[in-house]
Amino acid sequence: MHQRVDYMKAAPDAFKAVYELEQYVSAKSGLEARLIHLLKLRASQINGCAYCVDMHSKEARKDGLSEQWIALICVWREASVFDARERAVLAWTEALTNLAETGAPDAEFDELRRHFSEEEIVKLSVAIGTINIWNRLAVGFRTRHEVDIAA
Repeated sequence: MHQRVDYMKAAPDAFKAVYELEQYVSAKSGLEARLIHLLKLRASQINGCAYCVDMHSKEARKDGLSEQWIALICVWREASVFDARERAVLAWTEALTNLAETGAPDAEFDELRRHFSEEEIVKLSVAIGTINIWNRLAVGFRTRHEVDIAA
């Protein structure tokens, strides 16, 4: 599999716009880094984006999140390492990432509302939308992740 398009070079203005949104989410939104890592990893897993799963799992490790916490995101419903706030973010991430199938159910929104303000919910939703844009670019254009030293 080879990269279809270098989207950064092909449309630098579009790339810059998405990058600026990313900068807001990651550095200016005020959201906890832990929650941003969580939603980025879960959305990227759902979307099958190896590039983003690789990048964001490395970033999460660098920020001190445990191997167990990172590894269990894909099976979060059965894992005991996530608190109620994290579970609400994971459920909302799945609901928005799979929007055509879920329609963003009231149950997931109501649970999110128990833990977050309206402002935080909007910011979390923008963060989920942003990682979904990156996933669509990386998967759609076949962006390859680097291979570390073989296991």
